[in-house]
Amino acid sequence: MAGATALAARRPHYGGTLRIEIHEAFERPEAMAPPAGFVLASWEAGRRAVYTADENAAGGRPYLDSVEIQMGRPLRDQSTDLELGKTDVVELGPSELRRQIAGRKVWSSSPVRLMALVFGPRVEDTRVREALALAVDRGAIHSVLLQRQGEISGALLPQWLSGDAFLFAPAFDVTRARSLVAALGAPARTISLAVSDASLRPIADRIALNARDAGLVVPVTAQTGNADLRLMEVRMASSDPARALAETAAELGLAEPARSDTPEALYNAERALLDGFRVIPLFHLPRVFGAGPRVKGGPGITPLGEWHFENLWVEDRP
Repeated sequence: MAGATALAARRPHYGGTLRIEIHEAFERPEAMAPPAGFVLASWEAGRRAVYTADENAAGGRPYLDSVEIQMGRPLRDQSTDLELGKTDVVELGPSELRRQIAGRKVWSSSPVRLMALVFGPRVEDTRVREALALAVDRGAIHSVLLQRQGEISGALLPQWLSGDAFLFAPAFDVTRARSLVAALGAPARTISLAVSDASLRPIADRIALNARDAGLVVPVTAQTGNADLRLMEVRMASSDPARALAETAAELGLAEPARSDTPEALYNAERALLDGFRVIPLFHLPRVFGAGPRVKGGPGITPLGEWHFENLWVEDRP
């Protein structure tokens, strides 16, 4: 009898709402890819979206009745809400991953998020850009602030996608950076760094400290309009490397890459974007989500980090 009861508890069933919190705040529905098998039912720009199960979904009706997404939630608040049972699925940053929450499952994608520094047009001297590229201690940031999540990289595309990211190995050479900076006039040694996402501020502050070791002055600001440099994150949305490179370049404000029909052409196109240090890749990171004990089935994301909720269901706690 007990075995039958346990089996019934694990059996998927229709019904329920999956509650999700995310860090990003989307203004338009088309900017946020809907979960497969669901259709948009309600939208509050930057705040809340509700999707309902599509009765005619190609793969069959999802088990869930609906998915409710709260946007613009700080990562720390998300983790607290999951612990208190106020939500079912949240994004996890390195700090949140360290927290032990009873019953939490962790879903991780492949490294699909590129973190990079992108210079604006006002920084014309290549020596400034190269000096900063050499000064950033990616190893320390990766170990301490990112808790070894993801991969250190000097490439735009991750290794799993292009196969040649290892050919763009980043260099860390403070001595060389200092020699480049020493040849600059005083005004050129100050560049402002903008970071609009508060969760990235500790990394921006560490980059500013690294830059100071090389003789650069890099004040960090939340104002992106007039900054010389931006710390950005871009997510790969395609498993086709040529398309992913083109989309990434567009997101970073770089020139459109040359056509890439062969692995050699892809390498050359990526190399051309990196020449001149207009963009400085830092890390490739996964999308990581935590799911509470009500959530059954899964994982709820694909290797590309896309939502995969059609085979999830929720159960009330006994």
